[in-house]
This record gives sequence, structure tokens and C-alpha cells, in this order.
Amino acid sequence: MSERKVLNKYYPPDFDPSKIPRMKLAKNRQYTVRLMAPFNMRCVTCGEYIYKGKKFNARKEDVENETYLGIRIYRFYIKCTRCLQEISFKTDPRNTDYEIEAGATRNFMALKLAEEQAKKEEEELREEEANNPMKLLENRTQQSRNEIELLESLEELKDLNRRQQTVDYEQMLQQYDTTETAKDREERLARLDEEYIKTVNFGNSAGKVVAEEEVVETIVLAKVPQLKPETSRAEIKVPPNRLKMQNLVRRKENTTPEAKKATPAGGLGLLAAYSDSDSNSD
Repeated sequence: MSERKVLNKYYPPDFDPSKIPRMKLAKNRQYTVRLMAPFNMRCVTCGEYIYKGKKFNARKEDVENETYLGIRIYRFYIKCTRCLQEISFKTDPRNTDYEIEAGATRNFMALKLAEEQAKKEEEELREEEANNPMKLLENRTQQSRNEIELLESLEELKDLNRRQQTVDYEQMLQQYDTTETAKDREERLARLDEEYIKTVNFGNSAGKVVAEEEVVETIVLAKVPQLKPETSRAEIKVPPNRLKMQNLVRRKENTTPEAKKATPAGGLGLLAAYSDSDSNSD
């Protein structure tokens, strides 16, 4: 079975390629090629728009006496799809683009113009810096200032990221967990409240009350006169108010621990004892 596409051809043993006559072709002959329109264009004859990417059977030839850094420049001929007017354009290796020659006008291309404008401004700035040293110094100062500002903004972003690292995102998501029921949520919140209460230190409130009682007792004892052991109560004339205070002090000294527990602490306890002494004296 023979091949559908023959790739290897038979050469007889007596084949001599030098005996094959060579065809004399024109130096600038044209070739028929298949290409696509490299840009949007409009025919000058009928006004037909030809969009980029439309396919044509074009004729190609070399441009005589015109090269760029040893690179050949080619010219292409196509026909308008409406009026069959011939349109020609050639390659532009300097700008890596194509240049329209005749038969049509190239449509407006904002990107190409913007690139050309930016390139022109860059060349002007470079030339100005070469001729003006002060301008070069100003540009370098501005560049260093911009770098410092960028570093500061980068440090701020790093600090912000460090703060956000302390956030427990899992706990935040658990608060908005849709699978958790209302009862489970209440139990979890109550458990968290209890744990927080255990961690809080309210201070020694009982010690503070005891200290207040000691201060009051010290003040009362300082007002009561010290009696000698051999002096009796009948020999000393004590004012009635002083006698009431003395009875109060003796009552507190003779109280038992059980009585202390039964008696309210602080100033209220002293007031109750004082009222009891008044009733006894009457």
C-alpha cells in the first residue's frame, strides 16, 4: 500500500543536480502570500472600513534600496473588499510595526500615540538632565524622597499585619456559625463569662472592712481615759457621755468570736453596740 503523501522521492543512480537548468527569475519578483490586515484602515476611494485581522491574498515584494540595520523591508499589496482598489503598506522594523503607503488611511490608534508621546517625553527629560546638572540633582532628590515614603508606607503595612495576626478569626467565625443552635450559643457565652470572672481580681474587700473596724476601735480607745488599777469607778466622776463610751469599749472587749460574727461588721456594728449600751444604762 503506497503512502497518501509521498515524503521521500526516488533519485536514480545517475542523477546529477548540476545538470538541472536554473530558472532566471527577476531580482524583485513578487510572491503571492496569505496575510491578515495588520491594523484598522479605511479605503480612500469608497470609504470601506477594513478591520485588523481580516485575511487577504496579497502580493509581496522587497523594497529596493531600503533596509534597517541589515533587515529587509517588504511591501504588500492588497485589494479593497468593496471597490477592489489596490492598497499598499510596508514593514517598519524600526518601530516593530507597519506603515501605510497608498490606497487607504490608518484609523486612529490611541495606544500607539500614547507610546510615542511617552517615548518622546522620556527622550526630552534625558536630554534636559544631560544639559542641566541642577535638574538632575532635583530629580535624584525627588527619587530618594519617594523611596523613603514608600519604605514608610511599607512599615505601616507591616505593623498593620502584625496587629491583625493577634485576631482569632476562628473565634470570630464561631460567633456567626449557622450550624450552632441558640441553646449551644447561650451555654458557650455563659461558660466564657464564668472564665472571664475567674480571671478578674476584685481585691481583698474583707481585709478592707477589718481595717476600718480597727481604725474605729483605735479612735474610740483614744477618747476613753486610762484608769489606774487601784482606782475604783465610784472615786472618779465620769461624765455621762464618757461613761457610755467606756461601756461600749468594755462590751466590745468582752464579746466572743461568735458574738462578733453575729454582730454586723463596720460602722453599723458599732452603732448597734452603742444603742445597746444606752438601753442598759437607762
